[in-house]
Amino acid sequence: MSNPNALLLLADHIKLSLLERQRAKTLKLSSDTQDGHISRSFDQFREGLESLRAEHQRLHEAGNEAKASTLNDTLSSLQKQFDDLTSQFHGYASPATTSTLTQPNDPSLAQDFAHAQSSKPVAASTTTPPPMQRRASKTVRFSSPNSDLEAQASAANKSARSQLLPYRDDPVLDDDSAGYRDTIDGQDMNNTQIHAYHQRILEEQDAQLDALGASISRQRELSMQIGDELDHQVTMLDESERAVDRHQNALDRARDRVGRFARAANNSGEGKQMGIILALIIILVLLIIILK
Repeated sequence: MSNPNALLLLADHIKLSLLERQRAKTLKLSSDTQDGHISRSFDQFREGLESLRAEHQRLHEAGNEAKASTLNDTLSSLQKQFDDLTSQFHGYASPATTSTLTQPNDPSLAQDFAHAQSSKPVAASTTTPPPMQRRASKTVRFSSPNSDLEAQASAANKSARSQLLPYRDDPVLDDDSAGYRDTIDGQDMNNTQIHAYHQRILEEQDAQLDALGASISRQRELSMQIGDELDHQVTMLDESERAVDRHQNALDRARDRVGRFARAANNSGEGKQMGIILALIIILVLLIIILK
């Protein structure tokens, strides 16, 4: 991979992976599952830097100083990011490496970086009602009819159960399209059963997210392989173009030699040519007489 833009995008991907890894450690979750993917990304980053160095050397030898200078600036920036991210990955953090980690190369990824740096855990609310609500509930309990008491108890039970439903990033009021509330109400679960059901739903969602993450990782690796193959094809085309140039130069030199020979023949006098021909004929006749 010798494309600087592709390396910048790969650097942003590594930064996001490291931020998610730090976030998992902060939340006391397993953070070792992505180490293999991050290591492979570092290997691809290192190979890309080596390709860029080779391209910079080729441009410098070809005398293209403008492109070589631009590529050298990009190469220096990428090398610094690689060193800082490697230090972060191995646990040697510093203010400079942290600054590199939290700054995306692509401004459109700023929101993703902000989300990855958030350390607020997503958890269901289990807070108890304030004391004033409990006192008000007691007052109503003694002053309301039995039917009102049952209705209020049912509403309070549904409210408490709704707090244990799976979290959504953009919840809609009274939206239960997945049927979680109906399942809880239909089976008449107690608090322990609701908690166990809630944990099972979260585990299923985690499994689905893991499968989605694995699929995205495979697609990313496939796209990286396609990019490498395209770079290889471009290299082959460049070599073919250089071979064509060499053959064209050889043909031009041969054409020049033929032209010089033709001009020399045209410039020589006819008398000189006839003399040479006559001398050759005499020599030929003498050879024939001697050989007989």
